[in-house]
Amino acid sequence: MNKKRLLILDGHSLMYRAFFALPQFTNSEGFHTNAIYGFVKMLLKMKEELKPDYIVTTFDKKAPTFRHKEYEDYKAGRDKMPSELREQFPVVKELLEKLAINIFEIDGFEADDLIGTLSVFAENEDIEVYIVTGDKDALQLASDNVKVVINKKGMSEKEIYDKNRMIEEFGVTPKQFIDVKGLMGDKSDNIPGVPGIGNKTAYKLIKEYGSIENLLQNIDKVSGKKLKENLTQYSEQAVFSKKLATIMTEVPIEIDLDEIKSKESYDIHAVKEIFQKLEFKSLLQNMNDTEDDKENNGELSNEQSKELEEIDIEYEQISNLEEFNRFIENIKEEIYIKFEFLNENVLSKAEFNRIYIRLIDKIYVVNLKGFYDEDEKSTIELLRKLFENEHIDKICHDAKLAYVILNKYNIKFKSIKFDTKIAAYLIEPSSKDYILKDMVEIFIKKSFEGDEEDIKIKETFYIKDIYKQLEGKIKNLNMEKLYYDVELPLVEVLAAMEYEGFKIDRDKLVEIGERFKIEIDSLEKEIYNLADEEFNIKSPKQLGKILFEKLDLPVIKKTKTGYSTNAEVLDKLEDKHPIISKIIEYRQITKLNSTYVEGLKNVIDVDGKIHSSFNQTVTTTGRLSSTEPNLQNIPIKYEMGREIRKVFVPNNEECLILSADYSQIELRVLAHTAGDENLIDAFVHHSDIHTKTASEVFKVPIEEVTSLMRSNAKAVNFGIVYGIGAFSLAEDIKVSRKEAKAYIDAYFERYPKVKEYISNIISKAEKEGFVSTIMNRRRSIPEVQSKNKIIRAFGERLAMNTPIQGSAADIIKLAMVNVYKELKNRKLKSTLILQVHDELILNVYKDEMEEIKKIIKEKMEKVVKLLVPLEVDMNIGNTWYEAK
Repeated sequence: MNKKRLLILDGHSLMYRAFFALPQFTNSEGFHTNAIYGFVKMLLKMKEELKPDYIVTTFDKKAPTFRHKEYEDYKAGRDKMPSELREQFPVVKELLEKLAINIFEIDGFEADDLIGTLSVFAENEDIEVYIVTGDKDALQLASDNVKVVINKKGMSEKEIYDKNRMIEEFGVTPKQFIDVKGLMGDKSDNIPGVPGIGNKTAYKLIKEYGSIENLLQNIDKVSGKKLKENLTQYSEQAVFSKKLATIMTEVPIEIDLDEIKSKESYDIHAVKEIFQKLEFKSLLQNMNDTEDDKENNGELSNEQSKELEEIDIEYEQISNLEEFNRFIENIKEEIYIKFEFLNENVLSKAEFNRIYIRLIDKIYVVNLKGFYDEDEKSTIELLRKLFENEHIDKICHDAKLAYVILNKYNIKFKSIKFDTKIAAYLIEPSSKDYILKDMVEIFIKKSFEGDEEDIKIKETFYIKDIYKQLEGKIKNLNMEKLYYDVELPLVEVLAAMEYEGFKIDRDKLVEIGERFKIEIDSLEKEIYNLADEEFNIKSPKQLGKILFEKLDLPVIKKTKTGYSTNAEVLDKLEDKHPIISKIIEYRQITKLNSTYVEGLKNVIDVDGKIHSSFNQTVTTTGRLSSTEPNLQNIPIKYEMGREIRKVFVPNNEECLILSADYSQIELRVLAHTAGDENLIDAFVHHSDIHTKTASEVFKVPIEEVTSLMRSNAKAVNFGIVYGIGAFSLAEDIKVSRKEAKAYIDAYFERYPKVKEYISNIISKAEKEGFVSTIMNRRRSIPEVQSKNKIIRAFGERLAMNTPIQGSAADIIKLAMVNVYKELKNRKLKSTLILQVHDELILNVYKDEMEEIKKIIKEKMEKVVKLLVPLEVDMNIGNTWYEAK
């Protein structure tokens, strides 16, 4: 006979998990809905999977618990619940009530204690229990009969633990898990534990001694002097921490099994009304209010629910080249495409696997890999027939790699009307990724399961719906120029750059690597001599002992595992001992050797080039990023780093490298945006802005400005854009905080409208929740409305900098598009090959050099009209090093 089953939902934990896992979408009235949506989706999914006989949800109450009374600092220091989340709790409770799901909450006890009490009660009644939570504290309740379901990776994945799984994975029983927590403490709950004992040590001790009490009785057997001292000194704290961490299982509550039964009928009309108000379209579709529902008094059975969630999409496999040809010839309207690739990280091997195409309301699956194997030449010609047809509008999701692969076959990707990934990025630039399945859930409020191909078919089907939504949002947010003139055409530009690549002088790379190895060996010997012993320089633990115990240098910072030896610490110690500068240099060269010499060797393709990926949807400011490898991060601060640029060379002897770099673009954007007459005047008259600022700040004639004054003024100029304060400026330019404050005050006195701009942009962000660039790129900044001072200050810095850095990003992106188009229109051989923030790198044929220079100057300097001129510095060389 099957056991009855109880499903317990940890309301607070799951709402928190959903709130931080899902984007902060709202309904049309601006009410936040993400936590409710995530919670309800998870609830319906668990009900369907587990089919529980009983179901309850627990919540915390505001009143202090018995733990607060025993320990005043319990959970002290926790950030207050965000108001965007708090407003969602009453609605989710109302929904639970309409769904006929009982809520348990009681003053003086946490939801965990209610969960513990309910689970023990159910076990005694021989009822199987499933606890669904995002909080690992509940693992102590696991047993043969109690399963703890931990939500992971947002709300999409879960792990199920019973007693055996706990022992297998952690080596301790669920009850011993409390002892582990008692030893290591819990920062989130402010449970102190024993200082110096972390996760690893706590598990090791409990595995060996079984409990805190037994451990304390056998302290003499514990190895490690410091550990033994801490256990002795903090023994009472360990026992008390265990008590705080223990979930109570005897809360005085009445439990009536009849009351908590999973109801087959509930107020479906009220639930639908709430879903409509929240604009949960997919959930509404799953609650078809038919006459059958009314006859069943609102009953919506698991079978019906499952049936409603199935998506019946017509699709067809195009199984041969003749069918593919007929399909292309019959296309009379726009198509929606999802690409599937093979070996996408190596250009020479990258190819299409399948493409999924929606035409009208049917999906066609094209097995291109099979077609290549059958007849590569005919397959390529059919791809040309499809993608070069300018009369077929193509709406895609993430088209860049398709552009690159088509380039390999000398096929032009024409008439791309929309890329949903790029549009989604513009609307919500802070998302971690833009996976199509997630976008269907976010924008269309639909979720679906199935095998890999089934999911791709469904994803392709919904590209049309996503496109319609995003197209409207782009228009409503006044981002049409940014999207259609900058971001969408930039896809082709970046694809062309990736395809072209940057040639590498492998012999030079090997030579630099050999020199680095000699330098590393020499530095190792010097460091060993200064330390008077050999040790692992790369080990922070061993290095810490040498610096702070043997050499007795002042301890700057400690971590859980010992002394900190990070870059910030070493900078502060540099004048204390000659070993420090050697260690700094050693770290720089070893990193350069491993990351750039060995790293670059591994990514040179068969054509002798590096084909980096340029990412358009990563940064929140709009800047491009580069990966596999990251060519934007090659260090230029030290000559050793700049050496790496010597291996980047032109395509052949007929070419040179040209670098075109915007001069102080962010400061020019600041002058334009702030409208400060003095700052504008400096740029209009082509003054050296740092010298001019030094003259103003230090109140000396321009001819008396020293190199140090100019350097300090430069730090102020760029620091202001990033919201620098007196403390940070003092650290950067090595002056007192009082002097630094005087410099900042003098700057604002001379450029008052910059100060006014900063104040206005922060106020705008606080009021509207976002800031925008000169091309109307938006970035939401919820941090600026936080009650936490540190988070709010961070938000204020973002508000100051984002419009400046984002506008600079807009400008160089548009410049790239315009330069690329001009090179293409004139059918020139020279090509764009790299972008590094404010700099464009081109491979230029010598016989085209003068024409290219004119194009660059015109297209970069006249890309937008500002109150100040844009200026471009151009340099030419036989390597990137020489050109820079």
